[in-house]
Amino acid sequence: MKRNFLFDWYQTPRGKLLRELEAAYLQRAITVSCQQTILQIGGLGWENEIVDCTLYKNYTILDAKKLGFPEARKIQAKAYSLPLKTDSVDMIIVPHLLEFDAYRFRTMREIERVLKPEGLLLIINFNPWSLWVRYLYIWDLKWADSWRGHFIGRARTLDWLRLLNFEVITVSEFGLDTVKSKQGKAINSFGSMTSTAYAVKAIKRRYNLIPLSPIKNAASPLVLSNALSASAQVSKHEHE
Repeated sequence: MKRNFLFDWYQTPRGKLLRELEAAYLQRAITVSCQQTILQIGGLGWENEIVDCTLYKNYTILDAKKLGFPEARKIQAKAYSLPLKTDSVDMIIVPHLLEFDAYRFRTMREIERVLKPEGLLLIINFNPWSLWVRYLYIWDLKWADSWRGHFIGRARTLDWLRLLNFEVITVSEFGLDTVKSKQGKAINSFGSMTSTAYAVKAIKRRYNLIPLSPIKNAASPLVLSNALSASAQVSKHEHE
């Protein structure tokens, strides 16, 4: 699946605004220390607007075409077959990749595998209900060859995350010049038609099963007062 639509979009006036909003959002959303491992799946080319790549030595961009900011560390590989150890990454960022990924659910399983328990996941997708995104494609048919992605609705993204034992913390929408976020019980499956894109922040949870074993018969720790009294009376009669 081609991501040319994404890069062409960033060149439009509305796309430039979206890029600024996404960069500011990612800056705020990256809460791990510079010593921890951050993996970005899908290169953008302007990662220097998100983090200082000279400070974040463990910030790595994985891209099949080795795209990304020149000074950042890169891995050339497929997203659905990550060449990384299980439970080895502290944070994963997936900016506009899943919607152009033919093996998106395999990619999601790989993300769950390499992310550490309690690790953070950030996903950014286009809003499939955005009238502006649809209109731009119809209006400029030169992007038809790039339009091979299948937009993923917010409801489906949330379902996938729950299926993989992720806890969704916040869901944010990128409007024309603002980012609106919801968290906790305020999160719902439906987004606004006016937002261009949305972001989901989630935590990988690791649930340990508690084995059920049969309860062994054991003497009750409780002693009946009547039984104690009767025993004491017998002992008294024996002494007499």
